[in-house]
Amino acid sequence: MKKIIYINNKKNSPGLISASSMAALILSLFLSTLLSSCIKHPEPPFPVAINKINHVVVIYLENHSFDNLYGQFAGANGLSDASVSKTIQVDSVGTPYSTLPPVPGSTAFPTNLPNNYFNIDQYVPNDMMTPDVLHRFYQEQLQIDGGKMDKYSLYNTSAGLSQGYYKTSLLPLLSMAQKYTLCDNFFHSAFGGSFLNHMWLIAAASPVFPNAPASIVAQLDANGKLIKDGQVTPDGFVVNTSYSVNTPHPSYAADSVLVPYQTFATIGDRLSDKKVSWAWYSGGWNNALNGTPDPTFQFHHQPFIYFKNYADGTQAKKDHLKDETDFITAAQNGTLPSVSFIKPLGIDNEHPGYSDVQNGESHTIDLVNDVLNGPDGKDAVIVITYDENGGFWDHVTPPVIDKKWGPGTRVPAIIISPFAKQGFVDHTQYETASILSFIEKRWKLAPLTSRDKNANPLQNAFDFSLLYGSNIK
Repeated sequence: MKKIIYINNKKNSPGLISASSMAALILSLFLSTLLSSCIKHPEPPFPVAINKINHVVVIYLENHSFDNLYGQFAGANGLSDASVSKTIQVDSVGTPYSTLPPVPGSTAFPTNLPNNYFNIDQYVPNDMMTPDVLHRFYQEQLQIDGGKMDKYSLYNTSAGLSQGYYKTSLLPLLSMAQKYTLCDNFFHSAFGGSFLNHMWLIAAASPVFPNAPASIVAQLDANGKLIKDGQVTPDGFVVNTSYSVNTPHPSYAADSVLVPYQTFATIGDRLSDKKVSWAWYSGGWNNALNGTPDPTFQFHHQPFIYFKNYADGTQAKKDHLKDETDFITAAQNGTLPSVSFIKPLGIDNEHPGYSDVQNGESHTIDLVNDVLNGPDGKDAVIVITYDENGGFWDHVTPPVIDKKWGPGTRVPAIIISPFAKQGFVDHTQYETASILSFIEKRWKLAPLTSRDKNANPLQNAFDFSLLYGSNIK
C-alpha cells in the first residue's frame, strides 16, 4: 500500500502528497537553489546619467589600511567589530605573543605593548613620521595567513607597529569622508607594495621580466615557501620595487636590472583609442625628468613609464605624463582632461618613513578643493584611495578572487562628487580595479583583463537624483 504524507496534519487537506512526489519536490527545490547559487548575477547597468560625469580624478595615496585610519568611523566595519581571533598576533608556530614584538630602531613606542591594536597618536602624533612598515608581495600573503590576519607583526621589519591605528577623529580628511561616501569594503588589488599596485591601477595586470638576472629573482621551495626574496617571481613577473628602462629612474640603478618595455594594454591606451583626454600627474615630475629629483620623489610610483607606448621621446609621454602643478592649473582653470590620475610627491602622500598623515591629507584636501571650487567641479567624481595597506594590520579577511595576485588587505576609499551619496558608508565589495571598471563603464571602453571586467564599478556610491531629481534615468 502506497504511503501518504499529510501536509499540515490534515487528512483531507488539498496539500495531500505522496512520499515519492515529496522527494521529487525536495530534489527540484535543491537543484533550483544550487543552480541559482552558481549563476553569476551581473550588476545592474548604470543609469544613463553616468554620462553626466565628465571628469574623473583619482588621487592615489600611500600605505594605510582601513582600520589604521578609519577604524573608528561611525557606521563603518571598524576596530570595534574585530574579533579576538582576527586581532591577536602570533609567532611562527602560531603561539600568541605575550606582548607585541618591540618596534626596532624607535624609542617612541613602549617595548611592552599589549597584543592588541593600539593608538599611534599617543606616542607619535599624526603630524610626525613613524618608521616604515614592511609591505612586499610574498610577505603580505604571509601576514594575511589564509585570512586569519594574525601574522602582520611576525612578517614585518617594524614588528608590533603593524597593529597601530590613528584616531579617526583627528584625520584632516574626516570631514570629507563624513560628507560624501566612505567605502569600508575596498581592497587593494594585488598583494604587496606600491610598484605592483600602481601597475594594477592602470592595467589590472602584473608586468613581466623575461630572463631577469638571477640576483633579483625570488626563490621558492617545492611547496611554494619563500627561501629568498626578490623583485621578480620564479615565473618572470615583477612584483617588488623595480625601475624602468625609461626615464626617470635612479642614477644608481644598473641597466641589467631595469624592467624592459611592457606592451600589454593600459587604461591610457583604451582612453586614447576612444579619443578621451587623460593625464597622469605626478608631484616633482618636471624636476625628476630634468635630472634633479626631489629626495622624496618615488621613481617606482610612475607606472606608465614602464610601457613602450610611453617610452622616452614619444609624443604620448609628452602629452599624458605631467607635473602635479599642471593638474592644479587645469583644475583651477576648468581645463581638466576627462580622466586624471594624481600621484603626490613622497612628502605629500602619507607614506610612513618619508611622509606623515597630517601633511599628506592636508595636501589632498587642497587638491580636492582645487577641483570642487573650479569650473569642472560640477560634473566631477574624485576617488581618494591608497595603493596598499603599507604592512598595517586590518581585521577584515580579503576576498579570494585570484589566489596568485590578490586582492590584498582592505584600504580606505572616499568618493567625492556632486553625484556621490551624502554621509554614506558603502559596504559594497570593491577593489582597485573597480576604478578601472568605473572609467570603462563611463566611456564604454573594453576591459583590460578579467579583474577589471568583473570588478564592481563603484556602483553603490552614486545617487544621480541628487542633482537631476528622481526621474533621472
